[in-house]
Amino acid sequence: MPLSPRLKKANLSWVRPLVAGAGARYRQIATQILTAVEDGVLRPGDRLPPQRELAQTLGVDLTTVTRAYAEVRQQGMLEAQGAGGTYVAYSGAGSGATIDLGMNIPPLLGSAAFSQMLAQASGAAQAAADGMDLMSYHVGAGAQRHRQAGAQWLRPMIGETDSERVVVCPGAQSAIAALLLAKSQSADAIACDALTYPGFLAAARLLQRQAIGVKSDAHGMDPADLERVCEQHRPAMLYLNPTIQNPTTLTLSLERRAALLRVAQKYALPVIEDDPYWRLAEQAPSTMFSLAAQTPSAPVYYVSTLSKCMAPGLRTAYLVVPGGEPLSPVLDALRSLALMPAAWMTEMASAWIESGTALQWLAQVKEELRHRQAIAASILPGPIQADPNGLHLWLQLPRDIDLYRLTQTALQQGVSVTDSGSFAAGPASPMALRVSLGGALDRARLAHGLDCLAALLKGDLARRVFPVV
Repeated sequence: MPLSPRLKKANLSWVRPLVAGAGARYRQIATQILTAVEDGVLRPGDRLPPQRELAQTLGVDLTTVTRAYAEVRQQGMLEAQGAGGTYVAYSGAGSGATIDLGMNIPPLLGSAAFSQMLAQASGAAQAAADGMDLMSYHVGAGAQRHRQAGAQWLRPMIGETDSERVVVCPGAQSAIAALLLAKSQSADAIACDALTYPGFLAAARLLQRQAIGVKSDAHGMDPADLERVCEQHRPAMLYLNPTIQNPTTLTLSLERRAALLRVAQKYALPVIEDDPYWRLAEQAPSTMFSLAAQTPSAPVYYVSTLSKCMAPGLRTAYLVVPGGEPLSPVLDALRSLALMPAAWMTEMASAWIESGTALQWLAQVKEELRHRQAIAASILPGPIQADPNGLHLWLQLPRDIDLYRLTQTALQQGVSVTDSGSFAAGPASPMALRVSLGGALDRARLAHGLDCLAALLKGDLARRVFPVV
């Protein structure tokens, strides 16, 4: 529907003075516009003030307003009519769209730069193999070239690796489920963090394994409590997410990793090291896989997905089977679960890795996440646990918060978040939220979503009806 030029005067009712120390000025302006649209102060067809006029009103440079309008226009909420002015759009990704703070996905997937990179990779994939090869069955550990690309990607994490030990998987979820299926039996206990990745919990539940939570201290999983769990439950495996842990964001120190490996060795406990965030961290400690290779230890199966630093849609993850352990049980389990990865996706992933495009994109993702973490720290109340480059943060809440009421009220206001209960291996969970920062289309939308969440936490809409005693 075209915008009507009948409005002679701009709608100025949403304009508020900017606040010193409340973040970038262009972001404050963009947030004011987004909030006004959400609240109905700005309606479809309303004309915004000319950029130069608004700049004079707010006492900022013209480029600041231009950048703010561009941020909001990218969401489909504004439509420029040239000399006719800028109007609130009638349709698009604006007021009806949910701001995703609940899923851990990399930022920038909706950017023009990523679209261009995707198009280039698609062309490379098509040129690398004919349609019959790409669209046929590829059962096993993956094409040799794809396994070699995986070994190249994993080199900073685990060192030089024989590509014959690398298994290409259709996502980390399938790799984790295949390991549970291949290395444990129905009703077996699997030790894990008391708060852990929901995908692991889902796989354990579906395969009828019992997830046993191990207590943590300020440094992560407690080796002494792991030993207690081993004595009491005799788990078949240990599942760990040691770097920028999901959801708590803790990274295990080198000493803590070695201590946990000593317990695993004592009880002959195979380890699943699920490590999707190692590439995002700055100076992450050596992986447990590397430590286990240097000294006698329990076998460590290393899993690394491209979903958290590249794109979930690639459906490409790498599973490294430690030396001396057979591949065939894992391959059989993978085949029963997912048959094979999508050749087109793994071909594109391999092309990005081989060309260096993957590393270039990773640098952009990390830079964007640093900005988003800074925005979150400036808006949300504490205490917050976070890694400067992390996809998420862990927000601890007052005891009088009703988590269900909070998440449902936030969703009604167009913001999705994930509460701590989703990560609990047992019946109890702390008062906390995992807030994901990559799903918002851009920083302006992220700031708006965080502002909504902060307002809920400061108000009484999310409080319990009766006081906690």
